Amino acid sequence: MLAEGLADAIGFVVGALMGFWLGKLLGLNIFDPGYSNSSLVAIGLAGLGGGLGVQVARRVRATHLAKKAKKTEED
Repeated sequence: MLAEGLADAIGFVVGALMGFWLGKLLGLNIFDPGYSNSSLVAIGLAGLGGGLGVQVARRVRATHLAKKAKKTEED
């Protein structure tokens, strides 16, 4: 359970940071005062990146567990 939670957390943070930096690359600022259109899009990119990061982390963990189970099955 701890490894699964850590993988999810790391995936979320890495994904959110990637979404944040993609927004910065596009000229969007998540920290604009008020709720301008550019800040809302930047917030959306960070959230989308976080969600995608969690999904990628879960798939990587599932692949790793499947390989580990196959290896123990062969031994």
